[in-house]
Amino acid sequence: MSRKGNNSAGILAGLLAGAAAGVILGMLYAPEEGKETRKKIKTKANDLKDQAKEKYGEVSEKVKDQYGNISSTFKETANNVAHTMKDGYDKYKDQIVSKTTDVVKNVEAELNDLKK
Repeated sequence: MSRKGNNSAGILAGLLAGAAAGVILGMLYAPEEGKETRKKIKTKANDLKDQAKEKYGEVSEKVKDQYGNISSTFKETANNVAHTMKDGYDKYKDQIVSKTTDVVKNVEAELNDLKK
């Protein structure tokens, strides 16, 4: 999961950087005044910045959702394991107490037989 998220973020960053470089180079070689070209570059840079913020927000939300899902699943699994362990402990505890009581009774009976 995290590997896929890292790859997507890297690809997204690469695409945005490539798009920005292409726009800037295209504007620099366009036959316009410097002031107008700088204004277009600034506008495009702001647009790209806004797009990057938007994509970051989307990716951030997806990561938060996945973390919530994984966290919930982990908590549920941990609770299931805890209940299973407790049930097993209670089951075997009762069996051990029963067996121990039987052994104690047998030992007492043997001791009483030896005393006679």
